[in-house]
Amino acid sequence: MTEFTPLLSLFGGGLIGLAAVLLMALHGRIAGMTGILTAVIPPVQSDWAWRAAFLAGAIIAPMLIAAMFGDVISFESPVPMPWLVAGGIVVGVGVYFGSGCTSGHGVCGIARLSPRSIVATLVFMASTAATVFVVRHLLGGF
Repeated sequence: MTEFTPLLSLFGGGLIGLAAVLLMALHGRIAGMTGILTAVIPPVQSDWAWRAAFLAGAIIAPMLIAAMFGDVISFESPVPMPWLVAGGIVVGVGVYFGSGCTSGHGVCGIARLSPRSIVATLVFMASTAATVFVVRHLLGGF
């Protein structure tokens, strides 16, 4: 069962939006995690430092919040590991052919009223809904 946490969700969404606005305002860059990650590995970009700091913050901030508030974040999944790996590969292929991920298109692209990002996000959401329906209702899954 999924917990309903509207206040925490609103706060987290606000922080994501703030990070996206600050990155655009201070560096003129879109906060798409895939684009940031692919320019960090290998570290040859002239703007490597801010990209590495952004990724480090995305990893360290949840750890700090968990340490401060004593929350334990569960990383368990009822889905078998091979399915998770296959899903990760499918998402990676989609990110490549979609020229970005949900953070770049969904958060930043829609905020810029980019038609390409609006269409990409609608495709992401429709694919997600279809996948959940198939797995839960047709395959009797997780």
